[in-house]
Amino acid sequence: MPLALLGVHDLPLVNATLNATATVLLLIAYRFIRRKKIEAHKRTMLIAFGVSCVFLACYLIHHALAGYVKFEKPGLVRTLYLSILVPHTILAITVPVLAIITLRFGLKGEYARHRKIARWTFPIWLFVSVTGVIVYVLLYQVEPLL
Repeated sequence: MPLALLGVHDLPLVNATLNATATVLLLIAYRFIRRKKIEAHKRTMLIAFGVSCVFLACYLIHHALAGYVKFEKPGLVRTLYLSILVPHTILAITVPVLAIITLRFGLKGEYARHRKIARWTFPIWLFVSVTGVIVYVLLYQVEPLL
């Protein structure tokens, strides 16, 4: 379904799907680089970056239109949600900057600098992508645990 046909309430699922896609792409790219398949790694990382950019646009559109989404569930699930949301949010702020710097070094052929920052960027970006899906599931799919 084209994005233009989606409503504001469809965007959280779109965002979770984009995060899941970014997760898979990051893991594939990691495998490529471990096997020294540099061109495949490069292409996959550029696609992962593109997917993450689409995610960011959809995320901003959703929150511009829907506003703040309050977590209403009580108890253990609320504690779990908040314990995941806080580090997710803090680290998510860093991902665009880290990803751009890391990609820039890689595309310019500054591989030593690229590797040095990628050691930070990769786990942070992966954590944010995975926890983004978990946040979606807890917010929209899990019933309150009594």
